[in-house]
Amino acid sequence: MTDQRAFAEAPIPAFQPDLLDDDEAQVVSPVRRPNSGRLPSYLADHRKRLRERFRNGGAAAMPDYELLELALFRAIPRQDVKPLARRLIEAFGDVSGVLSAPPARLEQVAGVGPAVATELKIIEALAHRMARAKVLQRHVISSWDAVLDYCHTVMAHRDTEQFRILFLDRKNILIADEAQAEGTVDHVPVYPREVVKRALELNASALILVHNHPSGDPTPSEADIDMTRQINDAAHALGISLHDHLVIGRSRELSFRAEGLL
Repeated sequence: MTDQRAFAEAPIPAFQPDLLDDDEAQVVSPVRRPNSGRLPSYLADHRKRLRERFRNGGAAAMPDYELLELALFRAIPRQDVKPLARRLIEAFGDVSGVLSAPPARLEQVAGVGPAVATELKIIEALAHRMARAKVLQRHVISSWDAVLDYCHTVMAHRDTEQFRILFLDRKNILIADEAQAEGTVDHVPVYPREVVKRALELNASALILVHNHPSGDPTPSEADIDMTRQINDAAHALGISLHDHLVIGRSRELSFRAEGLL
């Protein structure tokens, strides 16, 4: 008897997320076929127009979310990333807030996976390196605006307090910049003995202390004032000058020297 079994070709799955980047597998645009590897022409044209606007007018000609779109093109090459850029701005306030956000918080935003989080943290690291290069081995007094910009870039959007020290030589050249301690949302442990010990190791003649207030308000606490006084006394005893203590808020900073607290 002849076998009458029917043979049928197995259906091809309409969606294979393993063929996409991790981030693209999370949020697939309904306007394209995931496996085509090509953007619809209107999205390709949109990306081209954004790049041309950036080349012709620079960042000043673009809102924050469009700059983020440009950054996301590399991490998510085959999707419309405008909605994701807008979600990130909404979640973190501005570009600086997005770049400064911890990877775990970034990945809480729909559409953000390891590829996007990594791309954003790379951009943040490059921004920090560029800002640091503008002040390291430079005369601090004549580069004061660059010093403030660097401190804001590195610290203004942190979720926890960080204590940094800028070490200067006898000519007020910045010879080192180090994060000395990490803390909580409203406290960072600082030990005057360790501060002075490190200054001696680097043969520094002067210091500038810097720490941030995640609340955004740079008004120093009594603990900040007391800690600064202790460091100043310890440094002075060893012939090291404490030039200033900067408290970095979200949009402004406070100088102990300018406020008469030092």
